[in-house]
Amino acid sequence: MTVIEGISDDQWRDAESIWDYHQMGHAPRPVDVAIGLGSHDLGVATFAAELYHAGLFPLLVFSGGNSLTTAARFPRGEAVHYREHALTLGVPDSAILVEPQAGNTGQNVVLSRELLAATGREPRSVLLISKPYMERRAYATCRKVWPEVEVVCASEPLKFDDYVRSIGDGKLVIDMLVGDLQRVVDYPRRGFAVEQDVPVDVLAAYDRLIGAGFDSRML
Repeated sequence: MTVIEGISDDQWRDAESIWDYHQMGHAPRPVDVAIGLGSHDLGVATFAAELYHAGLFPLLVFSGGNSLTTAARFPRGEAVHYREHALTLGVPDSAILVEPQAGNTGQNVVLSRELLAATGREPRSVLLISKPYMERRAYATCRKVWPEVEVVCASEPLKFDDYVRSIGDGKLVIDMLVGDLQRVVDYPRRGFAVEQDVPVDVLAAYDRLIGAGFDSRML
């Protein structure tokens, strides 16, 4: 267990249980196309390049514009920076499409679908590549807005400790885990995603972390 100042052992265990829940546990497999979902995490592009070189898909869409949390890091837009990074990792430009407008996960999926259709592509299977704690929300969103496509989710295979070290801010990471879980629970009521079963112990961990102040990324 990584020791983070200001975070108790119990809070760390609660965060780990939410981290585990957010991941779908899908085995990456060959698909028609992959979509790299824009965020602050350049690891999405790194892992997308790795999976491309493994031969899992022939075409990769990077989707994402700017947000308040990514504008400074990716001033030309998330998808643009993802593409540039993937090129440095040997992904050919001919295998990349860029969707530079999306501002949320629903738009990532819808605008990527429209871009693919505009280039004459109608995939039957899609690999969504995201931050590790965004897999479940990405899956639930895609099942809502693109129900006819087969969805597989993937993210860098990182343990919770390793991800916290990569970000360098344990409080922020736990806040993001809590915020994403709120969206998994709340978005179906808003029509943004399909329902997901949330285990009782995960909901209890979520409530405890909110009560302890891990709430900066909540709606």
